[in-house]
Amino acid sequence: MHNFARQRVNLATKKTRYDARATGHRFNEGDKMWLWNPTRPKGLYLKLQPPWDGPHTVLNMLNDVVVRIRKSLNSKPKFAHYDRLAPYYDH
Repeated sequence: MHNFARQRVNLATKKTRYDARATGHRFNEGDKMWLWNPTRPKGLYLKLQPPWDGPHTVLNMLNDVVVRIRKSLNSKPKFAHYDRLAPYYDH
């Protein structure tokens, strides 16, 4: 009984932490956004390289969490998870 209660509390804690970080942004076709890409080229000082790449353009939403994006008209389209995207604002 205690193990079951411990598991339920653990799951509730994880959900609360995830929901606190999750965003409610909705992307539409043509919107621009940043793509989180923690892998960066070797040989360069990693601390000075930004982990966000972009801006990318949304081509379409395949479902609630998968987005098809493209960086430029000549680039190959990519698929990205919704959690790896952030809105891009023009200045």
